[in-house]
Amino acid sequence: MLLRARERASHLGCTPVLPGAGAALRVLAATAQARAVVEVGTGAGVGSLYLLRGMPADGVLTTIDIELEHQRAAKQAFAEDGVRSTRTRTISGRASDVLPRLTDGGYDMVVVDADVEGTPGYVEQAVRLLRRGGVLVVDDALWHDRVGDPARRDEATTTMRDVGRQVRGDERLVPALLPVGDGLLVAVRR
Repeated sequence: MLLRARERASHLGCTPVLPGAGAALRVLAATAQARAVVEVGTGAGVGSLYLLRGMPADGVLTTIDIELEHQRAAKQAFAEDGVRSTRTRTISGRASDVLPRLTDGGYDMVVVDADVEGTPGYVEQAVRLLRRGGVLVVDDALWHDRVGDPARRDEATTTMRDVGRQVRGDERLVPALLPVGDGLLVAVRR
């Protein structure tokens, strides 16, 4: 199922979560016993499948993407993987419009894997959405291994560098950077 979802992602031109990062997402969802998860950036559903595989059988994944075609591909991936429709809630729209409408402290885990320019705002919303002990994950935190190179000053790299500072400087969070995939910035809500 993951291979087919990856192929659809390639066909659609969206970058799926890398296998190492996906495995980490699955473990984090299982460790947190995450029953209520928000994913910002559905893509073709690759990251969603990893999350669903780590969540308890009664867990619900709310996944947001602006592209309807991505949502359709993800729903196809869910069906192929045997995921019951009651376990997923796909919301089509801009995350900046959708996230403020979700419940404060109502989620066990929030995964941000969407447009880089929106990531700082998504992270701020994610902290509000998380319950105490909830887990925040930001994919692509190393941004193609450029974040650690101070000579790299392109907009995407500096944005992801700033997101790292934002999370590390937030007293509400206990952060760590996992060097898997393209980097997972993980934090637990105090």
